[in-house]
Amino acid sequence: MAVGALLRLAGRADAVVYPAIGGGAAARVARLAHAPRLRMARSIREATVLLVAGELRAHDVQPLMRLHDQLPHPRATLCWGVEPGFLPGRAWALDAGADPLPLLHDIQQRLFRGELESEPDTLPDEPPAPWQGKGSHGQGGEGMMGGRPYGRPMPMMGKEHRDGLMLDALKLSLGPFFPLLPPGLALEFELQGDVIQHARVLSPPWPDPGPGAGLRLAARLLELLGLPQLARRAAAGMAGDGPALLRRARRHGALLAIPPRLGGVRERLVCALSGTPASGEDAAPLLGQLPGLEWHEALLLINSYDSPALLRIAGPSVVAGAPAEAA
Repeated sequence: MAVGALLRLAGRADAVVYPAIGGGAAARVARLAHAPRLRMARSIREATVLLVAGELRAHDVQPLMRLHDQLPHPRATLCWGVEPGFLPGRAWALDAGADPLPLLHDIQQRLFRGELESEPDTLPDEPPAPWQGKGSHGQGGEGMMGGRPYGRPMPMMGKEHRDGLMLDALKLSLGPFFPLLPPGLALEFELQGDVIQHARVLSPPWPDPGPGAGLRLAARLLELLGLPQLARRAAAGMAGDGPALLRRARRHGALLAIPPRLGGVRERLVCALSGTPASGEDAAPLLGQLPGLEWHEALLLINSYDSPALLRIAGPSVVAGAPAEAA
């Protein structure tokens, strides 16, 4: 009886989805995020269904498979407008023009009722980088540091960019499906504490042309500024909604929350919401601006540039031999 009650409650629950956004899908995923009884998870560990939408590049497949294997059981994948080649015979598929909401709810409920088998891992259960037996104590590196046990680099001491202190430096790769970066963009950072020391592009972002691109840019910034409701309104809005959203953003203190040294971010947010072109400042020096910024400042700066500006600095190719972590 208790199990039946839990299943009934689960049937009324929101579908919890993690979106892996590929090329040409940003607008429709943004509209879907505004749908009732649907929650877009900010972490893959919170989701039940992985929603793969849009075109994929060859170098996106490995990060996508790693992302899939981090979904907790029971789990399923829905490919929306893309062939499920990375998960043959397992993933659900749906045309790009179809509404995925009913199927997302059906998949989640059938998983909870045990009617669907949870998807297995796509990758072998082994560390992505060899480390066992390396080092004098088998710890994976030299001395007490170095190496990549379980694929995670151990921190190494270095001079901190801001104050010149000797602190642990940690390399971190994010993207191309990290929700706090523009879709498709993958970056490698070197961090000491929360301060960026170095950054490089591993994968360029997807172009995001057409109506509403400015509002989607504004939505990413508003989400980072702690205004999720306003961000959802912006992501699902049309060009004419921008002035009203700008007034709301001012009332909620969004512009005041941007650090003073990021005046360009503030200007680009106002332009994105008001539908006016930015001053023409190029993103070419972006990677040079990141060192010395704190983590939240770096995210605001990156997300304040539109995809054409980011593509100018990222270029069409991927850094060889440096696949991004799935996130």
